[in-house]
Amino acid sequence: MSQSPPRFVQYCYPLRTLLAAGLVYLLCSTPAAGAEFPVMSKVLASIVKAHGEYALRRIDHWQFIINSGTRLSEHEKLVMVNGFFNEMKFVNDIDHWGKEDYWATPLQTLASNGGDCEDFSIAKYFTLLQMGVPAERMRLTYVKALELNQAHMVLTYFETPGSDPLVLDNLKADIEPASQRSDLLPVYSFNAEGLWLSKSAGAEQRVGSPKRLSQWNSVTARINNEQLAALR
Repeated sequence: MSQSPPRFVQYCYPLRTLLAAGLVYLLCSTPAAGAEFPVMSKVLASIVKAHGEYALRRIDHWQFIINSGTRLSEHEKLVMVNGFFNEMKFVNDIDHWGKEDYWATPLQTLASNGGDCEDFSIAKYFTLLQMGVPAERMRLTYVKALELNQAHMVLTYFETPGSDPLVLDNLKADIEPASQRSDLLPVYSFNAEGLWLSKSAGAEQRVGSPKRLSQWNSVTARINNEQLAALR
């Protein structure tokens, strides 16, 4: 995939970096004369040093999607966000991060222009959350991808409680109802509010808090650390 998709909007410099509520917000601003933004400069400089100029363009496009998408219907938000993150390169954790299993923050995924199914699903979840989609309508869902015979993660969206969820998946461009994804076998799902174990015939059982998941604890802690680093 190209590192500089032509429809990425040009980033405006400087960008003020603000991380809050578990998500990175990037706001274009015009500083007053003589104003200095040392934290912002450090954050941007570190991203450019590690990943190059186009990382800022990806981040700015992400900010543009969040800001402009708040006025869309929820289905339009799903389509926009799913398409944006599905354009990024798929890279295995061992090749990308040097670890067998690593869940990246949205900022890490954007800056590095790559990730795996967990990274894309996490980024979609937090982006849609910031665009106004309620957390209770979304779940990060572990499935078995039957055609690939391997574990896989998708983001599922429930228009109403108990409805057939829509599946946002990096393996397919189109968003489809779960009932039409016979290639996926649900195992368990979670969001910021709970953890559910999938059972036969589409039933599920709530089994506690997502804090039982060590990788979820790790990625949310790193998001919090990014917030603190940006605000120092």
